[in-house]
Amino acid sequence: MKLIIQIPCYNEEKTLHIAVGDLPKSIPGIDTIETLIIDDGSRDGTVAEARRLHIDHIVRFKRNKGLAYGFMAGIDAACRLGADIIVNTDADNQYNAQDIEKLVQPILDGTADEVIGARPIETTEHFSVWKKRFQRLGSWVVRNASKTDIPDAPSGFRAFSREAALRLNVFNEYTYTLETIIQAGRNKIAITSVPIRTNPELRESRLFRSMRAYMQRSAGVIIRAYMMYRPLKFFGVVGAAFFLLGVLLGVRFLLSGAEGHVQSLILAAILMLMGAQTFFMGLQADLIAANRKMLEEIQYRSRRRDADEAARASTKNRPDDASENS
Repeated sequence: MKLIIQIPCYNEEKTLHIAVGDLPKSIPGIDTIETLIIDDGSRDGTVAEARRLHIDHIVRFKRNKGLAYGFMAGIDAACRLGADIIVNTDADNQYNAQDIEKLVQPILDGTADEVIGARPIETTEHFSVWKKRFQRLGSWVVRNASKTDIPDAPSGFRAFSREAALRLNVFNEYTYTLETIIQAGRNKIAITSVPIRTNPELRESRLFRSMRAYMQRSAGVIIRAYMMYRPLKFFGVVGAAFFLLGVLLGVRFLLSGAEGHVQSLILAAILMLMGAQTFFMGLQADLIAANRKMLEEIQYRSRRRDADEAARASTKNRPDDASENS
């Protein structure tokens, strides 16, 4: 059983050694533990520091491509390197690395394919009151959208089985955390969470400039993911709202004696037409979603074949130094 711990990095020269130094050297049930960093166009000495720390594998980008892209690049590389389990953690040592053993246990037990580390948000001192409230709200929205019971949706401390990793798709360019949970829930992937510990904050988050910006972008991710995986329900609800409002205005026109309220009749007709058009948009989107499912299955089989071939080749021709991709 091979575990690869991947760490997305962007200018992490000063903190990488702390995160790597805390990683477990052995875990019961795991035969091999390797490390992989995704250098997302760092402008400091992150790569040199990774080499000094003897990181097993390095994926490099010439320019910054964002957290979501880097995460998927790491997942793809880990699958090609023959990982049976992939753990994603942060380079700023936000998560307690000793909890990796707890994180992978449900996968080793065969009860889950994706495990999310649930942080003690209420007792985390460096989280502001507003951040705690938004974490609760955002996780509640994701739970409802995904039909899962994950208490800490934004947590980036998570483990994937090989099968779950090969089925992952992230379409937004912002973050993978919310979309992958909605995707897992809607695609019936076995997903669970375990309580984990966090470490004191070493630096401020680089994912967002303000809580307002984070809320706006996260809301966009959730809405887009819901539209993608439940298009008929989403457009059906929107269309029904327009149509019902149009009906109410039409009833008002009829009850008013049809005098002096011609504008209401015109608006009612427009709203009812908008409602019907939105519903038909939902039907079209639902058909597209069915095609997307077929394409995802084809993509999964292609990924699995390519990853298996690459893993066999990597085992036979294992290089001494780290692997690099631009």
